[in-house]
Amino acid sequence: MAKALEGVRILDMTHVQSGPTCTQLLAWFGADVIKVERPGVGDATRGQLQDIPNVDSLYFTMLNHNKRSVTLNTKHARGKEIFAKLIKHCDVMVENFAPGAIDRMGFPWEKIQEINPRMIYASVKGFGPGPFEDCKVYENVAQCTGGSASTTGELDGFPMVTGAQIGDSGTGINLALGVVTALFHREKSGLGQRVTCAMQDGVLNLCRVKLRDQQRLAHGPLKEYPQFPNGEFGQATPRAGNASGGGQPGWIVKCKGWETDPDAYIYVITQAVAFPELAKVIGREDWLVDPEWSTPEARLPKLDKVFEEIEKWTKTKTKFEVMDILNPLNVPCGPIISMMELSEDPSLRATGTIVEVDHPERGKYLTVGNPIKLSDSPSDVHRSPLLGEHTDEILAEIGLNDDEIAAAKDEKVV
Repeated sequence: MAKALEGVRILDMTHVQSGPTCTQLLAWFGADVIKVERPGVGDATRGQLQDIPNVDSLYFTMLNHNKRSVTLNTKHARGKEIFAKLIKHCDVMVENFAPGAIDRMGFPWEKIQEINPRMIYASVKGFGPGPFEDCKVYENVAQCTGGSASTTGELDGFPMVTGAQIGDSGTGINLALGVVTALFHREKSGLGQRVTCAMQDGVLNLCRVKLRDQQRLAHGPLKEYPQFPNGEFGQATPRAGNASGGGQPGWIVKCKGWETDPDAYIYVITQAVAFPELAKVIGREDWLVDPEWSTPEARLPKLDKVFEEIEKWTKTKTKFEVMDILNPLNVPCGPIISMMELSEDPSLRATGTIVEVDHPERGKYLTVGNPIKLSDSPSDVHRSPLLGEHTDEILAEIGLNDDEIAAAKDEKVV
């Protein structure tokens, strides 16, 4: 079966995480992604957090599958000529350099349009237009400036970032959608366009329910938050520990083995429609006939007591036993699954969500596969390229002959 983006050529000027997330998604769907790297150095993540000396790090390999690598010194005059040929050759250019970096290379948007009017030029930036637009941004900075950290953490604790890469990878996914949307539009217009995604915007987009609550706060306390009714609300959406983000109360409770296993916990939601079955299974059927407990409104001021009783029961079961018991009763719940458990889950291997890849220098390693599944367009995961592995073939594809390739090597352009 044909890949969904087969025939689309991507000029990949990205590094680290946000940009490579975007181009890897496009590569998984069949686009020919040409990753441009500095001769002798490459993407900085090749050497970051190395677990095996002098071998590309997992940081790099897990973000650059299905790509080809060409080395190019874009500061050299001949390098600029080759870069212009690559722009003419490709459909999309993706970059996540510091603001203005591509312009300083001598390739502002206007020049790119002259070289290739059909080019789609996609960029990840830290901030959109405004007071911070020239600032560099990393994952945790994006989480802090996009509203995530201010609403994450214990009720009376300091702000916290999440382990999920919502700033970097989240924005990369947004950019990939922007690219395919621009490609679709080009089918009608015949012209390329600029696509820009700001990391602050991406994080805020994922925090929309907290912006919702900011507006609700003006009309009274947020009754589903654990601060109600005994705590105080300030002027901004507060941190809420592990409380549910919706109108159904939820919390993380201990399971059997919690004393020694840091992940022996489960999240349980006391959804009103399923509460009678939950009350019965934990041995508190009396709540169902007691007006102090029988309605959601009556339970709301006493949620801490409700979850204490739930926890007494869950501590007698493993987290997976709790899941097995509550799921048939339609009680929403989910065990805290560790990275070790996820890596060993056979169902995730079967769906291609966890993939084992063989690398010529590293050997076998695990990576995440494409989270987007298409019924008629498979997306296989192939290893990341070695630095400059495809330089000769890519230069030949854009029109350089053997002598020109040799000259570029002699001048250390590639």
